[in-house]
Amino acid sequence: MDCICAVDLDTILPCYYISKLKSKKRVYDAHEYFSQLDEVVSRPDVYRFWLAIEKKMIPNYKSGYTVCDSLAEEFKKNYNANYKVVRNVPLLAASNEHLRSGNIILYQGAVNKGRGLDKLVLAVKNIDATLWVCGNGNFMEEMRSVVQANDLSKKVIFFGMLQPEELKKKTAQAYIAVNPFERTGLNQYLSLSNKFFDYIHAGIPQVTMNYPEYRKINHQFKIAELIDDLSPEMITNAINKLFTDKELYLQLKQNCLAAKQELNWQIEKNKLLNFYGELFNE
Repeated sequence: MDCICAVDLDTILPCYYISKLKSKKRVYDAHEYFSQLDEVVSRPDVYRFWLAIEKKMIPNYKSGYTVCDSLAEEFKKNYNANYKVVRNVPLLAASNEHLRSGNIILYQGAVNKGRGLDKLVLAVKNIDATLWVCGNGNFMEEMRSVVQANDLSKKVIFFGMLQPEELKKKTAQAYIAVNPFERTGLNQYLSLSNKFFDYIHAGIPQVTMNYPEYRKINHQFKIAELIDDLSPEMITNAINKLFTDKELYLQLKQNCLAAKQELNWQIEKNKLLNFYGELFNE
């Protein structure tokens, strides 16, 4: 090996010791702010454990990259780490517009605590549409319970984990997509999720959070309806607005198709290539 790259905090210790043992360069790839994940900060002992590792290890990784400006700023502020930004954007590919069907709302990704998915289910009660959930996670049983308790089994369909190509087909059929995050950890507030870009590439207007990174991109391209919180009423109103305001919907859709010409891996990959080029030319 020429270099060893730690992907998130749960691999940072072994990668550090191997890089020391082998006298190789080391890089930290921070997909997220691991110690600030909802499932970490909500458990005090777990939080203290990972925060201690973070404080000890990140200063030993002078080279690294993360997924958005907000997280890069946090690593700079807390650990004086000058990390690059490489966003998790999809490859630019032809759109599957012909697959789009009726009133389908899509949520894809991890069905985890901290995503506000119970509120999303309650919001669907007052929307003339079907919610497709593509994914799995630690909140699945709770979400199913909310569906059953509110007699929504015909309006909320669970597809579970899908192969990437099958997920793309499901995504292309949706009319509106959702990207909810509760503000229960700094990672959620500063997030820039993969699904946000997947929806853009599919040309689907979405309802997403009024958090810094989403707000910044939406200010540039106007591809989403932003919401300030995850109350069922706010989610319902935002989704119904996209269903009823056809002019707004079409504008957001066209903006998605324009945005993906800039927000794609063919362009973004150069940042990663330049990072490693500079690393090995030091």
